[in-house]
Amino acid sequence: MVRLAYGGDYNPEQWPEEVWHEDVALMREAGVTTVSVGIFSWAMIEPAEGVFDFGRLDRIIELLHGAGIGVDLATPTVVPPAWFYRAHPEALPVSREGVRWEFGSRGAICHNSPAYQQASARIARALGERYGRHPAVVMWHVHNEYGVPVLECYCETSAAAFRTWLRERYTTLERLNAAWGTAFWGQTYGDWEEIAPPRATPTVCNPAQRLDYARFASDSALANFRRERDLLHELSPGVPVTTNFMVSPTQCDTIDYWAWGREVDIVTNDHYLVAEDERNHVNLSMAADLTRSVAGGEPWLLLEHSTSGVNWQPRGIAKRPGEMARNSLAHIARGSEGAMFFQWRASRSGAEKFHSAMVPHAGTDSRIWREVVSLGADVAALEEIRGTRTVADVAVVWDWQSWWAQKLEWRPSQDLDARERAEAWYAALFDRHLTADFVPPRTDPAKLAAYPLVVVPALYLASAEAGEDLRAYVAGGGTLVVSYFSGIVDEHDAVHPGPHPGALREVLGLTVEEFQPLRAGRTVTVLGSGVPSLEADVWAETVVARGAETVWSYGGGPAAGGPAVTRNRLGEGTAWYVSTRLGPGGLDAVLAAACADAGIAPREEIPRDVEVVRRSGQSGTYLFVLNHTGADAKVPLEASGTELLGGARVAGRLAVPAGGVRVVRLDG
Repeated sequence: MVRLAYGGDYNPEQWPEEVWHEDVALMREAGVTTVSVGIFSWAMIEPAEGVFDFGRLDRIIELLHGAGIGVDLATPTVVPPAWFYRAHPEALPVSREGVRWEFGSRGAICHNSPAYQQASARIARALGERYGRHPAVVMWHVHNEYGVPVLECYCETSAAAFRTWLRERYTTLERLNAAWGTAFWGQTYGDWEEIAPPRATPTVCNPAQRLDYARFASDSALANFRRERDLLHELSPGVPVTTNFMVSPTQCDTIDYWAWGREVDIVTNDHYLVAEDERNHVNLSMAADLTRSVAGGEPWLLLEHSTSGVNWQPRGIAKRPGEMARNSLAHIARGSEGAMFFQWRASRSGAEKFHSAMVPHAGTDSRIWREVVSLGADVAALEEIRGTRTVADVAVVWDWQSWWAQKLEWRPSQDLDARERAEAWYAALFDRHLTADFVPPRTDPAKLAAYPLVVVPALYLASAEAGEDLRAYVAGGGTLVVSYFSGIVDEHDAVHPGPHPGALREVLGLTVEEFQPLRAGRTVTVLGSGVPSLEADVWAETVVARGAETVWSYGGGPAAGGPAVTRNRLGEGTAWYVSTRLGPGGLDAVLAAACADAGIAPREEIPRDVEVVRRSGQSGTYLFVLNHTGADAKVPLEASGTELLGGARVAGRLAVPAGGVRVVRLDG
């Protein structure tokens, strides 16, 4: 794509053709540059098996092309037609409980079904042959939101595919039995054919088996993506191929996005605010930082978000005036090469008819439409930032496979929540005005060394090699902060030999003699010099310092008098450990001390909930300042510059009105 993308999902098949011409005229008025087409159009394009009708799609694409609007053309493989399921009912997925889901929604797919694999490849090839070299097609969009609403299928076809996947992974049954710990509860396998998916069982199923099945399901869907991608690469050379992720711990928890990010030509993401969260801009920033990190720091694209309310959330809370633009520009600040929406025109029928859109049911005489037009002009004014990269201050370790493992049954406390801790630590970094990259557990220490501070909010599953990477990072001069229940098990969900925290014992300079989960509603105090008494809940530990110094201690509870927060000097760096669930004040106090170790100066002149993010590249350095508060704010500028959304020259302190956004190209 040669422009910043602005537009959204366009579903003209829902409307008579006379509306299409009105749509394109309105798109030009709004400054739309790109639309996603064909996502749910399989039944229209292939009304019967092997019979293709491209007439309507031809006319749609030509109409858009004539208006200078680029097409992100989808392979509509997320919803096979009714005729397909009539012929191949076995392609419908089966739940863990043995219930076969029915056609009538979206994403009802067994990704291991040969019939589905053949049919999806057939329509992808047909689209590639017809439109692969069409000048309107600027990107290919395979499928839609893999993993939503269902990814795992437990049918017999999937069972056979799982056994094949296991043979490739473990080679021998002896290795599989050892990895799964099948000696426990007498689950040893003597033949590959004895292995089934982890279907519903009378009590807890083998957690290592469950973890491998989650990996298998993600890999199965990825194999289908690769099949379509490779066809499109062949038939449409030079045009990037992607699929829209849902990279946010609040949105999709079934895909290993570290693996998937390496397979797309450009990372794209769909993000929907947790509307009822009063500070949902923090979650937005976290999702954008995580998406950029999955993209390896490269620019990415926000392919969907909402203009206002989202009807599939418990309450479709409308966005306030200016919030849509602020959300969009926050994603761009954190690396997106544009802002796109679901969807262009609000649907009159179907499950999402109350979902907001660029053209709402209220039409063009509405606040939403006026803001859509205004935002289009703003995105166009930012054209020069294309290709620049967001600059991060710190790194956060996050891993989907560790999250999968921690969520399985019979952990020491049902209150342990990896997502909650990741969001809490990220919010604490956000409140210190630090931009974060996310990194996987196995990250080269030389790459980690670029970050003065690395935070590990929840890494229950950590291989010995991941522990060694973090040890080398600290020994080389880095500052590490680790939260509780990290480093506990290896890649097979087996407890590391010896005391907890297993893979992280050496870097932290301590052992954990016993977990001390707290009763529901109970709290403990944490005491230390230089900080007020802090309150923590959910979790405590009996920590034995073995080289680490005790910074704060438990003032009560099951671990009273013992270390609560420790600091270990290792080589040229330091490693902090937090053994309980601190609230925002406690997390900020830990980060203040760790930032001092890391040489990160406090940014006290920036008000809370005023976001300051930097993008930099050949075209210059750009400062995005987003005011999420109801009061005007002023932010110090390190250099003079030009404000891109208004053209004014600025210097000294930048004034940002309540709810407003400023983007400054800094001089020099």
